Amino acid sequence: MKRVCVVGIQGLPANYGGFETLVSELVDHKSKHITYKIFCSLPAYTKRLTSYKGNILSYVNLSANGISSILYDIICMSRSLHSHAILILGTSGAIFIPVLCLFYSGKVIVNIDGAEWKRQKWSKGAQFYLRFSEMLAVYFSHTIIADNQAIVEYVRERYRKRAVLIEYGGDQAFPVSNPEYLKEYCFADKPYAITICRVEPENNIDVILGIGGVEGALPIVIVGNWSANSYGKELYRRFSDKEGVILLDAIYDIMRLNFLRSNACLYIHGHSTGGTNPSLVEAMSLGLPILAFDCIYNRETTENQCLYWSNSSELLRQIRTPNDQLKSIGEKMKEISKRRYTWDRITRLYEELY
Repeated sequence: MKRVCVVGIQGLPANYGGFETLVSELVDHKSKHITYKIFCSLPAYTKRLTSYKGNILSYVNLSANGISSILYDIICMSRSLHSHAILILGTSGAIFIPVLCLFYSGKVIVNIDGAEWKRQKWSKGAQFYLRFSEMLAVYFSHTIIADNQAIVEYVRERYRKRAVLIEYGGDQAFPVSNPEYLKEYCFADKPYAITICRVEPENNIDVILGIGGVEGALPIVIVGNWSANSYGKELYRRFSDKEGVILLDAIYDIMRLNFLRSNACLYIHGHSTGGTNPSLVEAMSLGLPILAFDCIYNRETTENQCLYWSNSSELLRQIRTPNDQLKSIGEKMKEISKRRYTWDRITRLYEELY
């Protein structure tokens, strides 16, 4: 039996976030030869479980986010010395990995999370720290996981190191038809486009909103955390009452999310960084036509088979694409998803590393 400790998430049961979803799916699809010990942030849970689906839950009384995530990850690593492998998600606590390797005889595996230091939301100081911790993770861990081929190339070019490509699964997304949800979201009985994301500048929400209400464009539904920062608050103030725009607060109920996604005509993906994005592969799994921001990460994920845009005028032109062409793109997205983005495949690749 392989004992694997998981470091770097808020915990299970999963509430929100790509890494939380990843661990939840790894647990659901794991082989009988693997047992997990998953570290959880005590402040994130009102109900403290000792186990989850036969796996151990261990709590640390710190937040797993923000600056406290550094100490949180370090404590989790120091409590993982009994395991055969440690799966570290993100590089917040990677400054401790060189010390860990002095005392730990198992395998250290780090998912570096798509060059986290490049995200615009971080200050210069935070970017410097994350870049430094990424370097330590790459040089001192036994295996680096990259979730996108562009990140594999980045690690090779910058560090002269090999990263293993393991993306995310998307097949937890499934069609939902519910009359009660239709009453709640009355716009869903007519054509619309949808975006689900964190409301941050790097996700180009302002560009997407630029086509809202324009003649010939579908209504735009955006689900996000509008009150989390000044960028989101300002966009909500400007666009919440605009015709052709529907802004919804973040939704954590997977059934509601799947209802909104599966009833949409197409998916607009504005992420410009971060590797393979979970919301994109989930939309692909549903067979939605994709209009994606033109960057190397999105082109790698979709195998250059969807439509790409860089500004509002290009997006507006693409959203007017004939239905037969959009249908063909949706079919291509579903085929790619079945081939690459299933949790059975992703779990097998992780377990081969252990």
